[in-house]
Amino acid sequence: MQISDIEVFAAIASCRSLSEAARRLGLSPMAVSRRLAALENDLGVRLAHRTTRSVSLTPEGEVFLPHAKTMLHASETARATLKADTSSASGILRITAPSVFGQTIIMPLLPVLMRENPALSIDLTLSDSIVDIAGLGIDVAIRIATLRDSALVARSLAPNPRVVCASPDYLARHGKPSVLDELSQHPCIALHATPYWSFTRDGEPVAIRAQGPFSANSVEAVRTACKQGLGLAMLTYWDVQQEISQGSLRQVDFDDVIPEQLSVTAVLPTRQRVPPRVRLFIDRLEAALRNKAGVAEVITRRPSQDVD
Repeated sequence: MQISDIEVFAAIASCRSLSEAARRLGLSPMAVSRRLAALENDLGVRLAHRTTRSVSLTPEGEVFLPHAKTMLHASETARATLKADTSSASGILRITAPSVFGQTIIMPLLPVLMRENPALSIDLTLSDSIVDIAGLGIDVAIRIATLRDSALVARSLAPNPRVVCASPDYLARHGKPSVLDELSQHPCIALHATPYWSFTRDGEPVAIRAQGPFSANSVEAVRTACKQGLGLAMLTYWDVQQEISQGSLRQVDFDDVIPEQLSVTAVLPTRQRVPPRVRLFIDRLEAALRNKAGVAEVITRRPSQDVD
C-alpha cells in the first residue's frame, strides 16, 4: 500500500470525480484510475463506484476514508519532522574507531559536540579490528588500514604515516639504527595485526618481519611497552603524536627507507542521504586533525634532521 495511492483515494473522496481529482493532483485521469485500482487490489475490496460522470464511495470506502486521512497526516508530520532535523544534529550517531585513536583524538571532541546538540546521542565502539559497519548499523567508521570493501564510501581526513619510534632511554642505551638492515640488531615490538613493518625504498615497497621478545594485540600495549624501553615500535602518527610532542617517545628515521604512508579515513555505508549528525562529526574531526600541528613535519622530515 503506497502513500501516493492513498493520497489519490483521499482526493477522489473529496472531489467525487476522477477527472477533478486528477486536476488537483496534477495527474492524468488514467493514472488516477490506475492508482485507485492498485489500492483496491492491495486492500482486497472495492473502495468506489465509478460512472462516466461521478464517483461514490462504497461502504468499505467510507470505512477506510478516516484511516486514509490519518495515514496521510502521519506521513506529512513525519516528513516535516525529518525536514526540520536536517538543520541540526539529532538522533543516535554510531561511530567505530581504533582504540587509541578514539581515546586520544575522538573522545575530546564528543562532549562539546553533545553540548552544542542536545538532541544528539553517541554510541562509540572502540576496536582495533575491522567491523562490518553495514551489518552493525554503524553510521561512520574511522579507519587507518587500507579500505578493502569497494562498496563502502571513504573520505580521507588527514595523513597518518607510520612512524618508527623508541623511548629516549632505549636510544641512549642502544643507539639508533640509521638504515633498515640495522633493525635486526634491535628488539622490535610487534603488533599482532601488523607483524610485518612496511616501508618504501626508491618508490618500491619493502617489508620486514618485526622480531623481538615482546608483542601485543593492542596499540595501547605496544605504545606502553615502547615508552618503557622494551624496543622499537612501528605505530601510526596519530597513535604517538602526543608522546612525540611531549618527548616520551622519539621518532626514528632511516637513511634508506620511508615508513608506509597511510591516512585517517572516514568510511560510510552509503553516500545517499547522509544524516546531518554524520556530516557534522566528520567535519569536526577533520578540522581537529588539521589544527593539530606536526603531521607535515613527520612526513617531510629527513633522517639528517633527527637529533640524537
